[in-house]
Amino acid sequence: MLQAACTVCRALVKKHSGKVGRFPVQNLPLHRNRQSYFLNLKIQRRLPYTPVQCYSSFSRLQLRRSKFYPLHYGFQAKRHFWVARLASRLLKLRYILLGSAVGGGYTAKKTYEQWKDMFPDLNEYKWIVPDFIWELDQHIDFDKLSKALPDSEELAKLIPDFEKLGESFNLLKGWFSGPGGETAFKAADSKIFETSDKQYKKVSDKDKVDQLQEELLRTQLKYQRILERLEKENKDLRKLVLQKDDKGIHHRKLKKSLIDLYSEVLDILSDYDASYNTQDHLPRVIVVGDQSSGKTSVLEMIAQARIFPRGSGEMMTRAPVKVTLSEGPHHVAIFKDSSREFDLTKESDLAALRDEIEVRMKKSVKNGQTVSPETISLSVKGPGIQRMVLVDLPGVISTVTSGMAPDTKETIFSISKAYMQNPNAIILCIQDGSVDAERSIVTDLVSQMDPHGRRTIFVLTKVDLAEKNVASPNRIQQIIEGKLFPMKALGYFAVVTGKGNTNESIESIKDYEEEFFQGSSLLKKGMLKAHQVTTKNLSLAVSDCFWKMVRESIEQQADAFKATRFNLETEWKNNYPRLRELDRNELFEKAKNEILDEVISLTQVTPKHWEEILQKTLWERVSTHVIENIYLPAAQTANSGTFNTTVDIKLKQWTDKQLPNKAVEVAWDTLQQEFSHFMTEPKGKEHDDIFDKLKGAVKEESIKRHRWNEQAEDSLRVIQHNALEDRSISDKQQWDAAIHFMEDTLKSRLKDTESVIRGMVGPDWKERWFSWTSRSAEQHVRNETKNELEKMLKVNEDHPAYLANDEVTTVRKNLETRGVEVDPILIKDTWHQVYRRHFLQTALSGCNLCRRGFYYYQRHFVDSELECNDVVLFWRIQRMLGITANTLRQQLINTEVRRLEKNVKEVLEDFAEDADKKVSLLTGKRVQLAEDLKKVREIQEKLEAFIEALHQEK
Repeated sequence: MLQAACTVCRALVKKHSGKVGRFPVQNLPLHRNRQSYFLNLKIQRRLPYTPVQCYSSFSRLQLRRSKFYPLHYGFQAKRHFWVARLASRLLKLRYILLGSAVGGGYTAKKTYEQWKDMFPDLNEYKWIVPDFIWELDQHIDFDKLSKALPDSEELAKLIPDFEKLGESFNLLKGWFSGPGGETAFKAADSKIFETSDKQYKKVSDKDKVDQLQEELLRTQLKYQRILERLEKENKDLRKLVLQKDDKGIHHRKLKKSLIDLYSEVLDILSDYDASYNTQDHLPRVIVVGDQSSGKTSVLEMIAQARIFPRGSGEMMTRAPVKVTLSEGPHHVAIFKDSSREFDLTKESDLAALRDEIEVRMKKSVKNGQTVSPETISLSVKGPGIQRMVLVDLPGVISTVTSGMAPDTKETIFSISKAYMQNPNAIILCIQDGSVDAERSIVTDLVSQMDPHGRRTIFVLTKVDLAEKNVASPNRIQQIIEGKLFPMKALGYFAVVTGKGNTNESIESIKDYEEEFFQGSSLLKKGMLKAHQVTTKNLSLAVSDCFWKMVRESIEQQADAFKATRFNLETEWKNNYPRLRELDRNELFEKAKNEILDEVISLTQVTPKHWEEILQKTLWERVSTHVIENIYLPAAQTANSGTFNTTVDIKLKQWTDKQLPNKAVEVAWDTLQQEFSHFMTEPKGKEHDDIFDKLKGAVKEESIKRHRWNEQAEDSLRVIQHNALEDRSISDKQQWDAAIHFMEDTLKSRLKDTESVIRGMVGPDWKERWFSWTSRSAEQHVRNETKNELEKMLKVNEDHPAYLANDEVTTVRKNLETRGVEVDPILIKDTWHQVYRRHFLQTALSGCNLCRRGFYYYQRHFVDSELECNDVVLFWRIQRMLGITANTLRQQLINTEVRRLEKNVKEVLEDFAEDADKKVSLLTGKRVQLAEDLKKVREIQEKLEAFIEALHQEK
């Protein structure tokens, strides 16, 4: 109808303009021409019905036929009214255009709704587009982007001229606006719609479902490729941003990421002994599965690197491995207790990392065990890695094989249950798809720990092998739908972790996995859904579940530790109100400073004190040898010359073999005694007995490590030999000192000898009467023997030191006459002590005579019966002791004390690095309470910092 109206207007304007311009109006046959003119203005009827019906305002209005008026010939006043009629026609044209616009809009709207109903509902497939696409407005500043775009004037220059296009379209439309053209278009449209209707009717429901399924699969694959392309671009962009941000890493304090803060909290909690009913319920992703089920390979796919040791059919995971995944500019791995970074893009670093993990696992396993509960902490960073914390546990086994500890199976179960009993732990249950499902053990274990499946994600690995080997593919569908196992789960996933080659790279495994699922009949037939396949989708799902669990539980954990901290602080205030809360490390540092101060105190000991102690101790060690082996044999000689000769020989032998070594031992023992005295001496009120055990261990270890200078004996031997060769007493004072030294020595020996004799013969008559004691039979025999030997000495005071055999017989017979049976050996033993006492008493009387003998000594005892060679001997010994003590004192102060101080520092440094040593040496309720208080405070602070960062990220 719109085309008809345009035709009428165009004909009207054309005819009027042409006739007026060429011929006078009065020359025209008006009655005939006007009639033919109006006959040509008859409006065409509506177009026949077509499948696409056009709506117009003309469909409800009936066109009125023109009313003819009688014509009059000649010039009339109405001959110029054709202009008014033309104006009225043009006014009617605007109504035609308005109606056409309204009808066309309604038709377009209805056609759009029909087409919209034909499209499938794609709301279920919104998961294909990642969350960050919907959140781009939060990360991208569109205002800055709009400002960066060119102005509207510049954009207008690029837009085509729509007026010219409209003129060209109208011209083209005019060519086909004739009756024949419109009819041709209508016929073609009707044929097309009739053909499509017939074809649509021939399509069956089954074919329709197949077509829709293929179209859906193509759409999924299309969006999957788009998603991968966007992720790759996003990964590259984030890598560039992180690298740009990483340039100033050494010039500013680096802010830790959210996942790093969370990982630190978990590390502290793993070392915390929950003795105050505050258990660790923070979320982790616990990876459990049967041995060789592919759980480690799944973890490597999520971490995007082959980081774990590999083996074929044997147990490789022997200890829990906590892996903290986070995003970073470079793909690296680092252990918690190490500063070395392993570049995961280099095969050499990957091999070194695998070896290091294997070594750490073997170290953690104790003797006689196969697995260990000690956790190995590892961080993996890289562009595009999903942030989460995973724990890879040893594979569950059904049978203990040779080479394993008998309790290996139970140990693995206990380790797995310890991690899975955490109510906020996400259980990633790995099932091998290439073996019979009935052979699985882990599903029953997971069902026990999470019977309702509220925190379990099931993963079926090796789906490529399962598709080839399983006779009925519906079995795989039953597993993924959760209908085969009694175990329930939040989600079910199917993945492919490679072709079984340990040398495959992560990229090749990803390509193989994508290629397999694109051609898999499981996906084409609808047994598997697109969001349930590939490790990429699994990683996204696990990460979302992990952070959801973290956000739901972190506040509750923070409140629990806040209450624990209050309880511990209250207990400390009640028990130790005046003491600072020093933990084990702080106490060790305090004890370390005290020990070093005490070592320094050794240098403050006066030289006189050192020499007195050294001289006294050395004489106590060598006095027995001097009296028994030098003085007594020399005193048996007949004259002074023989005495001096014997003394010189004995002293030379003693100096060469025993004396220097004995002197060094004395010096070392003296140093130990002084060191121990300073270490164990109570400090009064400031003394803290909590350090006693540590100080004792440091003292013992330092002394054990200390070695005296070997060259000291050689130099000391020369000094001692020279001192003993000197016999010249220069003044009376030295002479008197030698006599005094000799008297003290002889008196001490005489006292010891009398004590021995008293023990041999028993109590005397006074003790027997006043103490009501009596002698034993042996003491009675010894007493009779002593009396008989004393009679012999009274007869011959110059008797030699040794008793002849005939004398022994005489004594035995004399005793037998009195009814005392005695053994010859007993007689000799008794004689030894009796003669020693007699000799010492005689020597002491000689000392008194030699007090005035210095004058005769200066004259070499000429014209004198007095011989004081024994005084000279003791002077030589005394002088050697003084010189030796002085030499040892110098060596102690200048060398050995400093070496001991160095040893003490080394021991303290070794103890500081040995945590077990500190735990064993610093013990007690006070230490444990301070240690728990420190841990709880640190955990609370870390949790608060993490919660703050978590809120900022939201």
